[in-house]
Amino acid sequence: MKTDMVILADGDFPSHPLPLETLRNVSRIIACDGAAKSLLAWGREPDWVVGDLDSLDLDFRQKLASRIIHVSEQETNDLSKAFRFAMQQIGKEEYLTILGATGKREDHTLGNLSLLADYATIHPNIRMLTDTGIFFPAVQSGSYPSRPGQSISIFNPSGKPVRLTADGLKYPIRDLELSRWWTATLNTALENSFSLLFESDVPLLLFTAY
Repeated sequence: MKTDMVILADGDFPSHPLPLETLRNVSRIIACDGAAKSLLAWGREPDWVVGDLDSLDLDFRQKLASRIIHVSEQETNDLSKAFRFAMQQIGKEEYLTILGATGKREDHTLGNLSLLADYATIHPNIRMLTDTGIFFPAVQSGSYPSRPGQSISIFNPSGKPVRLTADGLKYPIRDLELSRWWTATLNTALENSFSLLFESDVPLLLFTAY
């Protein structure tokens, strides 16, 4: 799976082999504030540490002083601060992967998932890896890779009703109005791809289990 840059958030540190492999092999890592401590304990140093520094002890601030990007504003969370900084460092065709954005607190998890759809309007080549699967945006109608038997969920985090038709899934979706987060969740792929047909000015959010 192609990844050019990782943002490591301060949720649960990855334990599944795929996100760990991504973290091991990527060339550039942005750590969100307190996530720098977990990354150092794992055995790798971040290229940058971005945030308001409220979760980073003084000794770590001193150790990583040359890599710290201090953003003091409190209107957005550290993940959004790291994303804005990443946009200054990454090319339009490069792939950005977010790790460590789930776990610890459910409110942070829900907030970060909603933010992923917002980020996709700026940089579509973005995904979020967890210990159970991959969240990624569907910015337009088209075909998406899968495998037979793979768990698939489709979310509309925008709050705006979107009508969706999908093929290649166990439970048919025909002109279904997505107006709630749960409406098109817990489906199963039948083939090596599934197709989505929808019209929206905001991305849908897809989850595919490992």
